[in-house]
Amino acid sequence: MNGGLISRGLFSRRGFLTVGAAGFGLSLGDYFALKARAEQKNFGPIAAKADSIIHIFLPGGIAHQETFDPKPFAPVEYRGELKHIPTKIEGEFFSETLPQTAQIADKLTVIRSMTHGEAAHERGTHNMFTGYRPSPALQYPSMGSVVSHEYGPKNNLPPYVCVPSMPNVYAGTGYLSSSFSPFSLGADPADGGFRVQDLNLPGGIDDSRFATRRHVLEAVNEHFAKKEKADGLAAMDTFYDRAYSLISSPKAREAFNINAEPAAIRDEYGRNAAGQRMLMARRLVEAGVRFVSLQYGGWDLHAGIAAGMKTQMPAFDQGFATLIRDLDRRGLLNRTLVMVSSEFGRTPKINKDAGRDHWPKVFSVVLAGGGVKKGFVFGASNATATEPERDPIGPEDLATTLYHQLGIVADKELMAPGNRPIEIVDGGKVRTELLA
Repeated sequence: MNGGLISRGLFSRRGFLTVGAAGFGLSLGDYFALKARAEQKNFGPIAAKADSIIHIFLPGGIAHQETFDPKPFAPVEYRGELKHIPTKIEGEFFSETLPQTAQIADKLTVIRSMTHGEAAHERGTHNMFTGYRPSPALQYPSMGSVVSHEYGPKNNLPPYVCVPSMPNVYAGTGYLSSSFSPFSLGADPADGGFRVQDLNLPGGIDDSRFATRRHVLEAVNEHFAKKEKADGLAAMDTFYDRAYSLISSPKAREAFNINAEPAAIRDEYGRNAAGQRMLMARRLVEAGVRFVSLQYGGWDLHAGIAAGMKTQMPAFDQGFATLIRDLDRRGLLNRTLVMVSSEFGRTPKINKDAGRDHWPKVFSVVLAGGGVKKGFVFGASNATATEPERDPIGPEDLATTLYHQLGIVADKELMAPGNRPIEIVDGGKVRTELLA
């Protein structure tokens, strides 16, 4: 699709008026020019329990043993040097790295039996973002892009936003049109002077000049339409109008304006990357964004895992616990599904460098809100965290369950290139055991 648009001169035409760029993802001009969903779709045959998802991805493969599935009775070479602490779920423990999260565990569902067979970072990441095993024949769309495809924008906001930027290629559209790409902030909310480029006029451009450029663009559009007689050009002009509307929308500006938060709230989340990204995610779902993907940290700790966890986990622990409390007190948690995931776990045994290596056979995922159970541990790994002891769950079941909560039928067929019907998720089932 995009190659055809380029050959017809769309991008040279678009270059005549630049609104801005948004990092690795999609600029607003790109997004609205390509966007083909003019109307919000109905939720379909499933009654949605959630309006939005916040996916917190911890890249590199975070250790389940040092977070949500400690093994206090295993030999030291398996359990590691970190201690365990009690949680608000009776009889259940987290690692000492999660003291604040332990206190809101009564609002969480902890899956301790997540499993797949992909030990390479890229392939494991693909599994967790798409619900599919990687294929050399087809690139599958991320869950965020599928949600964008199915529901489109709400309140003039992009349906799918990445904070601060698109974390990996598997967070993209796959075989779907690039119009369903995420909108990326282009900057970290934790940075001083943070602002989203595309919600601000370029330097030296006031409202009057902005309006003039818009009229000039309309004249350029008319010229191209008459010259090329391309069917898509007239419809695509309306998406530029939508981009202008978003730029001038007070509600949209406010959703991205993290500086509008009271200082006490920003402090509660933590003035760091983890805390401010999670605060931004809360603001976005509160305003109407359907899917927010954020990432934090680097967890590929082949060496010095105890020290690495103690360095990075405090910010995550504070930010995540505050996010859950904040969503709850605002009345948003019941309709917002929060997921914490990673591409895989870490080896059962500590290696010679005091770290752990890649291990996809069993790891942990945490869910909250959006109609899942509260204070619940699903499944279990065995005594050394080597493999699932009961209730294994794969990426296809997890994705199917998430879609179900949003009101999306996961075995619905979408059209891949060559008019090939492809199910949103192939072979997954709704794990009702996770649901309230």
